[in-house]
Amino acid sequence: MTEPLSELPFRELPFRELVSRVRACTLCADSLPCGPRPVIQLSESARLLVVGQAPGRRVHETGLPFNDPSGDRLRQWLDVSREEFYDEHKFAILPMGFCYPGTGKSGDLPPRPECAPAWRQALLERLPNLALTLVIGQYAHAWHLPSAARSVTENVRHWRHYWPNLVPMPHPSPRNNLWLRRNPWFEEEVIPTLQSRIRTLLRS
Repeated sequence: MTEPLSELPFRELPFRELVSRVRACTLCADSLPCGPRPVIQLSESARLLVVGQAPGRRVHETGLPFNDPSGDRLRQWLDVSREEFYDEHKFAILPMGFCYPGTGKSGDLPPRPECAPAWRQALLERLPNLALTLVIGQYAHAWHLPSAARSVTENVRHWRHYWPNLVPMPHPSPRNNLWLRRNPWFEEEVIPTLQSRIRTLLRS
């Protein structure tokens, strides 16, 4: 089993070795129905960070983050191509849990709780060029907005409090279609502003 990062001299590790250790992690192996397969994307030069929940089954099978209907909608929201989105020098993608946690009665299970404490802060510290972080869904909100103490809807509604460096977002899953219908202001107000900011960052 992989040692927790807190027990390793991780600050002395070269970036590529740190990433290799993350991708080889088996910390939660006994709790993962399909076994460990950490799915992340990052480079020290990335300007944008996408923080999701945890890989779904299709992402687990392909090893490509957001390679599913949720990813299709997310790329549409961001107005970026698959080529741009999967360029690690532009986009870092670090979900709250790196491995597929399995499925429960109402959808995928929450991210495994062992993952973020073990690896997250060390990886974030290696992304010095980030200009915008997209924080998607309740578990990402809880980590990146710990003082907000609001629901996902309220966090998203107060997006200007975090602009221009961070944007709280709902999950782009088709399961959230009802939320989007009830909150049309998100796609009418937030998305155009977000697209403009992303295009500026990608050009720079």
